[in-house]
Amino acid sequence: MKSLSILGSTGSIGTQTLDVVRQFPDEFNVEALTSNCNLELMEKQVLEFKPSTVCLFDEEKAGTFRQLALPEVEVVSGMGGLKACCTLEKVDTVVIAVVGAVGLEPTMTAIQNGKNIALANKETLVAGGDLVMPAVKKCGITLIPIDSEHSAIFQCLNGEDRKTVERIIITASGGAFRDWNKKDLANATAEHALRHPNWAMGGKVTIDSATLMNKALEVIEAHHLYSMPFEKIQAVVHPQSIIHSLVEFADSSIIAQVGLPDMRLPIQYALSYPRRLPNPNLKRLNVPDCQDLTFREIDEDFYPCFKIGVNAGKSGGTAPAVMNAANEVAVLAFLDKKVRFLQISEIVESIVKAHSVKPNPSLRDVLNADVWARKKAQELVSGARETEANGFKHCDLSYFSRFGGLL
Repeated sequence: MKSLSILGSTGSIGTQTLDVVRQFPDEFNVEALTSNCNLELMEKQVLEFKPSTVCLFDEEKAGTFRQLALPEVEVVSGMGGLKACCTLEKVDTVVIAVVGAVGLEPTMTAIQNGKNIALANKETLVAGGDLVMPAVKKCGITLIPIDSEHSAIFQCLNGEDRKTVERIIITASGGAFRDWNKKDLANATAEHALRHPNWAMGGKVTIDSATLMNKALEVIEAHHLYSMPFEKIQAVVHPQSIIHSLVEFADSSIIAQVGLPDMRLPIQYALSYPRRLPNPNLKRLNVPDCQDLTFREIDEDFYPCFKIGVNAGKSGGTAPAVMNAANEVAVLAFLDKKVRFLQISEIVESIVKAHSVKPNPSLRDVLNADVWARKKAQELVSGARETEANGFKHCDLSYFSRFGGLL
């Protein structure tokens, strides 16, 4: 039986992970659960799965949770609490299902403590891939991706000589706006963007899907996960989300992983690897139904975030961390209706251009770059709100240029 620590248990991936655990009570038990501040759902999860440790990242919420006096549960908080949940002696595998760069430090802590990683958090490898993957190798642990695309690539590479890989092809649904005209994006709202046609995901990931930033993050992840140069990684729009990714080999053969869009499948595979467990709750694909599988190139003019993100990955050093942090701030501002949809890419691009990249960064360098980018992005959000109040539809780019050359 594997003992799990699930970071982000009340979020979309976390709750689906618990669905898998619920299906296999003889295979998995839960030792620790964490959430930012969702007290109500956390209490239900604790009563059902009976972990020894719970982390509420918000200290005030953690204090409230302690007053519930649930039996035999230690309640911790903050980054220290997240790290504590990664070091528990009984834990075999840590599921990193938190959203954003907050996942980097606990992931590194888990690796250094010999815990295997089931990784759903894109930002960890985007911001700190040059630190994470060498640590995985040094500590001799296993890191299995949970993203449907990277789970697909991982499965396609099983038993293959990676030196013969000619190309990795990552598929993208295209998000909520894939059939929109570009001119209509100026009036796109958060409500529009959150109506993903294929997947049930959290807010931040769903907006990243609408901008296609999520695919840029996955390209950077693939670079780190599979030691693959960027020129061998391609992303394409595949609206049906049936083929989750493909790998082309030197002999021109292409292997694809195919299935219905359900995150519980890659979650289960990551937890049970190398075994495949039968799960009657997962629907099976009826192949004759798949008569119209289509693909198209990514229009970088329609999806500017994709190009910005991939270019930051190619720059390396602290650039991906800065890009990622700026994107997190911009997406949150969009969800809070503080900026318009098209301003997300404008904010991210401005922050990336203002940053002086530090090569071969330490963990502290990455975290400092993250903090800097968030501060500057918040300032741009404030500037965007001022511009909006003055009657302009988009951010005043002259305001952005004030940050040129900083750091």
